[in-house]
Amino acid sequence: MKKLIPIGCDHAGFDLKKVVIKHLESKGFEFKDFGCHSEESIDYPDFGHPVADMIENTEDIMGILICGSGNGINMTANKHQGVRSALCWKKEIAELARAHNNANIVTLPARFLTDSEALEIVDAFFETSFEGGRHGRRVEKIACS
Repeated sequence: MKKLIPIGCDHAGFDLKKVVIKHLESKGFEFKDFGCHSEESIDYPDFGHPVADMIENTEDIMGILICGSGNGINMTANKHQGVRSALCWKKEIAELARAHNNANIVTLPARFLTDSEALEIVDAFFETSFEGGRHGRRVEKIACS
């Protein structure tokens, strides 16, 4: 069975999204692509919320979001309970986001990464497991309700 990844981006992340999808498809992943589908200017919440909704309502999946700085789409996703979206600009940040924070969405700042840096981050994110233990106790305290 192939692992399904919801993915979304804004216009600044469109080209990088294509690179990430091609890379992960070669590793056997499948995608639910929530857009956007061109470089035409759009509003990132329109594409961040659907990804976050799917993460929030589906067990054991992780997603990818991409925008210019990563900040706006990351803030959007983190408004959803049960979503722990991590803005990652280095492989080590992605590894810690998974291992210590049980992040379930990796957010990439497209304007600040090369394609190879982004792919290294994505690979680290999907290959790293949550450590649990004391980190589990902390993650349980994140939600507001």
